Amino acid sequence: MSDAEPPAAEPLPRAPLPFQQVGVIAVGMSLAVWWPAFTLGAWGEIFFDDLLTVWAAATAAFLVAALLPGARKRLGWTSLTLLVPTVVLLIELILPDSDDDLAAVVVALIAALAVVVGIPFMIWALAKVIWPEIGESIPARGKLLVLLTVFVIAVASFLLGANQSRFLTCQDFTISGNSEPPGCTPAT
Repeated sequence: MSDAEPPAAEPLPRAPLPFQQVGVIAVGMSLAVWWPAFTLGAWGEIFFDDLLTVWAAATAAFLVAALLPGARKRLGWTSLTLLVPTVVLLIELILPDSDDDLAAVVVALIAALAVVVGIPFMIWALAKVIWPEIGESIPARGKLLVLLTVFVIAVASFLLGANQSRFLTCQDFTISGNSEPPGCTPAT
């Protein structure tokens, strides 16, 4: 008879619970949307580097979805939302430079909408390309919670940007490497 104990069984891998997926998606989307929303509130525009970052990621995801049958099947119509940043860039390139303030405002609004609305869809599509099972176990109310959370973060970030002079100084922006937004509070 041996004194040795039988080896302990290895724990079974645990599948992520739906609320964990909801949390991962909500946090990821909120991290992606807060800065463009803040800059829109503080400076009245979304910076070109944010627009081009969204364009590059969305275009790469669209190409993956278009070229890989499995990804195309998983994404369906969602893959078309990945073209929104490209459409905005094409509008910017095609429309002639104009002194017409209305045309500039319309293009700026379309660009802002593309970034604020496009980022959550883009992240969802990217997540589905990288982690195909991500949306299968999340109930509809979980998806609604994600959208509501991201919307609240985007609106709150915009309002924080619009009211930055109440809690930030011009020096805060300068030290962080950003330009000073209009109406910032000089350091005392």
